[in-house]
Amino acid sequence: MPTYIHEPHTGHRSVSGGLARAAVFGVSDGLVSNVSLILGFAGSGVDNTVVRLAGLAGAVAGGISMAAGEWVSVTSQNDLIERELSIERRELKHNTAHETEELASYYESHGMSPERAAGAAEEVMQQPEIALAVHAREELGIDPNELPSAMWTAGLSFVCFLFGAFLPLAPWYIGGGATAAWSSLAIGVVAAGVVGGIVAGFAERSIISGVARQVAIVLVACGVTYLIGELVGVNVAG
Repeated sequence: MPTYIHEPHTGHRSVSGGLARAAVFGVSDGLVSNVSLILGFAGSGVDNTVVRLAGLAGAVAGGISMAAGEWVSVTSQNDLIERELSIERRELKHNTAHETEELASYYESHGMSPERAAGAAEEVMQQPEIALAVHAREELGIDPNELPSAMWTAGLSFVCFLFGAFLPLAPWYIGGGATAAWSSLAIGVVAAGVVGGIVAGFAERSIISGVARQVAIVLVACGVTYLIGELVGVNVAG
């Protein structure tokens, strides 16, 4: 018989914990929201200092808002999971026989014979924390040892939002007027394309479609806010 050598599977990327989502969403949201805000003010014809102030305020306020939202979201999710884990822990202690049968049925559904499934379930149930982790994965689809950190997620979201928001703001600290506006738009388009390409690459999807989608979002947002800025600016001036 041929001998098979087991080698570690290195094809998967870590997608648990929500940090990757927070980072990508933070950069993307900071970029889209601030470049459209900046161009909206630029379209109104206000002074360059006003555009800079608006961009800075938008970056900081948006970053804080996003971080707070992520913290509340992750904390609430973890609280709900902890409640379910408490219920499951209680069931494992006071209704052991039923939980053992339930675990055996899961193993059978994965292809084990009834005898092997029953033996494996009995063995796992001898170790309460391992049993809890197995039941949590099977019933809730989560790993109790890999819950996302609310503070890490919020902090990363805040930093990434600021990074994305400050990219289109940079030209206004160097110059102003139409040149700065076009530069902001160019930076927004290029950065959005990079984000879209990275996301598509990690998901192993079409990079072209990923780039096109992100760029389209930026262009539509900028076009709408610039038009609103022009209309409001004209009315205020009049």
